Amino acid sequence: MQQLVDDIAEAVKYIDRSGVPFKSFLPGVGPYGEPQLVKLITKRLSEEHGNRYKGARTCRTPDVLIPGRWALEFKIVRPFGDNGIEAEHWSQNLLHPYRGNVSAIGDAIKLAEYDGAEQRGIIVICYEHESPRIQLSVLLSAFELITRQLLALPLSERYSASVLDCIHPVHQRATIYGWPLGSMGGQPPSDPNS
Repeated sequence: MQQLVDDIAEAVKYIDRSGVPFKSFLPGVGPYGEPQLVKLITKRLSEEHGNRYKGARTCRTPDVLIPGRWALEFKIVRPFGDNGIEAEHWSQNLLHPYRGNVSAIGDAIKLAEYDGAEQRGIIVICYEHESPRIQLSVLLSAFELITRQLLALPLSERYSASVLDCIHPVHQRATIYGWPLGSMGGQPPSDPNS
């Protein structure tokens, strides 16, 4: 997992340094939408590390499939908008703990039930100021606590890599987090309300 996270960080850095803005936002990787960024990351992984990521492609489920290796779901955590104002509901991308939603926890439930042969993984890309204005460590710990203890999902240890000095004035640092996720073996995750 650490190699994968490092390679994704290199791809994020490459996309950032290209200076190509997403839509009408300021240049830099920070404002890219999740589907657009995941597509660019997947393309870069295939181009630069074709042996490790042979056949990598974006899908509906999982977000990225690397045949025989990885089934990955991606999420972006962006506490501040392109304009520097704190975004509303930004933490929901990680923490909404219900089946069928689009949070990282919802993705973990979906991946745990995935029946492919690939190793499963959750990738979260967090954007911060160079001196963080919001400590994301609390959010990441809450994600791990809910996923492991309340939902009893087989979430493994956290891996990370950072991209410093991003060119966007608000999204100045990107940290990529990755967690391997085991299979539920056909069993649904536990219901925290039962």
